[in-house]
Amino acid sequence: MRLMVMFDLPVDTSEERRMYRKFRKELMNEGFLMMQYSVYVKVCVSKESANFTEGRISSFLPKKGVVQTLMVTEKQYNSMKFLVGSKKNDIRNTADRTVII
Repeated sequence: MRLMVMFDLPVDTSEERRMYRKFRKELMNEGFLMMQYSVYVKVCVSKESANFTEGRISSFLPKKGVVQTLMVTEKQYNSMKFLVGSKKNDIRNTADRTVII
């Protein structure tokens, strides 16, 4: 299962920029990887795990802007088509449970 977070946050004032940076940093601390600007994705073991992660995101939401989540299965995620560009082969972006270093 993949949990995608998409957001559009205001960055007009220094306080809004600070909140944007804080939100983005918290997403990365939760294990999200940037797919595109303002689109982050995380591999979750199950739907329950994805729901739990959504709850954690709720704890550090900014006051303004739009934040959306979308849960997709691995099959749906892997059927994504790239019209321009190519997939990043980052080991952190796979559903593999074991990483040998």
